[in-house]
Amino acid sequence: MACLKLKKFEEFLQTVEGFEKPKVYLEQYVTPSHIAAHALYTIETNYGDLENKLVLDLGCGPGMLSIGAALLGAQHVVGIEIDLDAIKVFQENVQGFELENVDCVQWDVLNLDGLYDILKFDTVLMNPPFGTKQNNGIDMNFLRIALKLAKQSVYSLHKTSTRDHIKKKAVEWNVKACVVAELKYNLPQTYKFQKRTSVDIAVDLWRFDVSKRNC
Repeated sequence: MACLKLKKFEEFLQTVEGFEKPKVYLEQYVTPSHIAAHALYTIETNYGDLENKLVLDLGCGPGMLSIGAALLGAQHVVGIEIDLDAIKVFQENVQGFELENVDCVQWDVLNLDGLYDILKFDTVLMNPPFGTKQNNGIDMNFLRIALKLAKQSVYSLHKTSTRDHIKKKAVEWNVKACVVAELKYNLPQTYKFQKRTSVDIAVDLWRFDVSKRNC
């Protein structure tokens, strides 16, 4: 299935079920199938960082990015997720696609520090919490950890408004970084405090080259 056309790929991802019980303190929002499809397709067609690769999905939620990576030919995908409700949906989604090379582990991404020396993945994917409400800075914490777990590259979605800050952090961490796609994240009304039924957020898909290759 690694030769999927983009349109067909997105159609597959549209069938991935989202959170049954989204939790605001975890900033749980499903990665839209349109965003996931275009991001993953760019990752594979432009850089070849999915097919036959060992892939890690940090904060995987119901598994949109994990399943997408597997459909594009990843050798094996491991999702890390703290929430048991999300893991249940993840497992049901994987079963629905009859994928045997996708697993999910319950773990707090922010407590993966002790595994840097024994866990290494070719490619790390993530759509981290944006760092709103009480989670200020969590997106950068996710990114710092991802960079230590990757052998080749990290791909991460961040608000376009944080672009300058991420550029500065990449320099500080001595890692090559570039924006490989600019996307519109249609955020649906998920929680009671949200006033509008949906809102469009400009997001960047970043590529961080851990191997020091040029983007």
